[in-house]
Amino acid sequence: MLHNTKGIVLRVTKYGDTSLIMTAYTELFGLQQYIIKGVRTTSKKGANKAVYYQPAAILQMEVYHSPMKGLQMVKEVNWDTIYQNIYSDVVRNAIATYIVEILQQTLQPEPQPELFYLIEDTFKQLDKGDAALASNLPIYFLIHLSETLGFGLQGNYSDATPYLDVKEGQFIKEKPLHPYFLEGQEAQTASTFLQVQFYNDLENIVLNGGQRKKILELFQLSLSWHYKGFKEIKSLAILQEVLH
Repeated sequence: MLHNTKGIVLRVTKYGDTSLIMTAYTELFGLQQYIIKGVRTTSKKGANKAVYYQPAAILQMEVYHSPMKGLQMVKEVNWDTIYQNIYSDVVRNAIATYIVEILQQTLQPEPQPELFYLIEDTFKQLDKGDAALASNLPIYFLIHLSETLGFGLQGNYSDATPYLDVKEGQFIKEKPLHPYFLEGQEAQTASTFLQVQFYNDLENIVLNGGQRKKILELFQLSLSWHYKGFKEIKSLAILQEVLH
């Protein structure tokens, strides 16, 4: 049966001589794999179609879907969103690559519209937001991804709760006995991220390279604890290099 759905491209691999297999997170069906036939040809038609299949692309898709099949088929695709900066700007491309790699390790097959909209909005804001917003977006995304997946951070920074225990996912009174915590300015900043209401608020959060590195690594580590077989995020080093 044919269905129309939005899809966000996560991975593309070559298949045969002329085809691709695309992994996409879809609005209607969650995580799916699609075979895209005949797009790796030297013809103009094939080359024009291949441009759609890039990680982080947001597509409008007409697809055949059978719940009994592991590999679905695409009838037609078009752009849902045409990026102006993500594929041409080094920093934004590194951020998009990092987010895609995180999603490859955390997304489950079941559809979860709230999660789809979080991912969609994140990429749109990454493309159009200013440099400060883009730089803070990875931390913001990890926080809200964890929350949407069901294990978000609890509480806020205060004189009574000055430590963020990342292992337990909450602000607490006493310094933890393990090393997975934030304190001082870093804990305050993490609390500020939790209170962000609009993406534009990210423009006002100021972090130096060391703070950003520590907060991002701890939040990523926290996320990894919930997934067996969570692998090293190879794009993290590149991301930290471009963000400083």
